[in-house]
Amino acid sequence: NTVMDNGSSSATKKNNDGAAMDTENSSGNTRRIIDKDGSIKLVHAEGPSSSAERGFRKGQLALRDMKMAWTLEEFTAMDEKYNFKIKRQDVSFVGSGGVHLESSAVNDFQSYLRRFQFQQQRFGYLYGRFVDEEEEPGEEEEKPASISSGWGARLPESEEKKTKKNAKVIVEAIYEPPQEADPEAAEGFVILDDPNEENVGNLAKMLGLLRVGWIVGHPPREEGFQLSAAEIIMAAELQLESAGGIEPTPFVTVRVTVGDDGNVVVEAFQVSLQCMEMVAEEALDVGPNPGFCYVNETFSAIQEGKPSSTVENNFFLTLVPINGYQSETFVSKFPRANRAYDDRAQTHDEMKRQLSKSGQSGWAFIDLLSDFSLLLYLCKFLDVNTDMPKICRSVRDREVSLDDGYKIIISSMAGMDGSY
Repeated sequence: NTVMDNGSSSATKKNNDGAAMDTENSSGNTRRIIDKDGSIKLVHAEGPSSSAERGFRKGQLALRDMKMAWTLEEFTAMDEKYNFKIKRQDVSFVGSGGVHLESSAVNDFQSYLRRFQFQQQRFGYLYGRFVDEEEEPGEEEEKPASISSGWGARLPESEEKKTKKNAKVIVEAIYEPPQEADPEAAEGFVILDDPNEENVGNLAKMLGLLRVGWIVGHPPREEGFQLSAAEIIMAAELQLESAGGIEPTPFVTVRVTVGDDGNVVVEAFQVSLQCMEMVAEEALDVGPNPGFCYVNETFSAIQEGKPSSTVENNFFLTLVPINGYQSETFVSKFPRANRAYDDRAQTHDEMKRQLSKSGQSGWAFIDLLSDFSLLLYLCKFLDVNTDMPKICRSVRDREVSLDDGYKIIISSMAGMDGSY
């Protein structure tokens, strides 16, 4: 058989009589051969095709396939789009107030992780508010060199830069979507379809809450290994979604693990704007070493003046201060959705257990009802478009009394005797 390369715009072949003839180039990693009967066949070729080899960059067309003539300025501008000079971002997009994590919600999350000795990875979405610092003037905090949140978090040393921040973050609730722990997955879990997704979004909106971050729990790691490459990329994707593009956003990533001493460690981060840009361009990949992001071969990364095929994850991270916080609006007592092997499940009996405390120890019915997980559970039984907005209005503003009719309906669902 005569072998012919398909990398040029045309290839020359010979028939059985030795006459030369042209055939058009075909795409793909293939080559053409002339069989004994003179017919042309496409067969798989080992290694890259010459078409790929002569591309502007790997996976790209050749320059002449894009346009026939290029100026030096055009070529430089084109090439620059695929070059990233890696630089560390010193400060996050979160204001000096940092992130305020609702203590009972975080404690419940880490308690569930303890059931598996922190050997399974799990994540959840954080719902709360971005608060403009201008709303609370005069709150000048004196920062110590190192701050503890009460969970053993290591926070950045004070480095005052008078850069205006647009928000601090207040977390009121955590929602854990359906997922399966999978140590073979890069993220350590597989996200499943969520039949409650629409209700979660609608409920958050009715309560005046936004998705302000995400939280991930993972097994202990060696010192200095904060987030894996898969977690870096997921954090960047979520920041891009929150910002609506490559723009600053206070959206945070919170990690929960256990230290060598057995104490829980909670830390908050953001990824840099450059990381967001690289993920948006699909320039970062997961590779064999989870402590590094691998640079897609179509792109180039320049680190300390030298080309690099990987970037250490910590180059993309900025630390965010953490504050423990107890919500004045919400409680976090009802069993969580989408948990396997938990002691408690979402049932009417659990509703009764929670709501029957009304009138005891200063608890009002509306206080006990103001639980994100419980309200989400109610969305299965009450009309999301007519009933839930009225209930949520009373949750958000305690000056708006909850209609007695709803108290009766909810109490009856819970199997209570009508005392509320």
